[in-house]
Amino acid sequence: MSITSEIVKILEKSKVIAVVGASRNPSKAAHSIPKYLKEHGYTIIPVNPMAETILEEEVYPSLDKIPAQVDIVDIFRPSEDTPKVVEEAVKLKPKLIWLQLGIVNEKAKEIAEKHGIPFVMDKCMKIEHMRLFHIH
Repeated sequence: MSITSEIVKILEKSKVIAVVGASRNPSKAAHSIPKYLKEHGYTIIPVNPMAETILEEEVYPSLDKIPAQVDIVDIFRPSEDTPKVVEEAVKLKPKLIWLQLGIVNEKAKEIAEKHGIPFVMDKCMKIEHMRLFHIH
């Protein structure tokens, strides 16, 4: 699936990204990608039941505990876990649900589409952001 102009517009207009599976470990993509997004003006809300702060942001144990409006839900979880995460994500009515590079689940995609939420899977948000916005 190519990144559509609709997705580009969502990335341009969005401010708040919930990162499910965010990591405290700087060597992991689930840390470096949210760090990149934060450095490029997005508000990051880490979701991880095993941490209190990540990237100097308060961490929430689950999506349903986030008290703010979320524009994008970016998911770093094993593919088989994603339908459950997407079921939670759709309740937040985000503009976009994104499964990171290497994460693929058709059932998760169906859940998002059933709720009319644009869905991206098996793509890296950092790589796509850099490509779309010509950041080198």
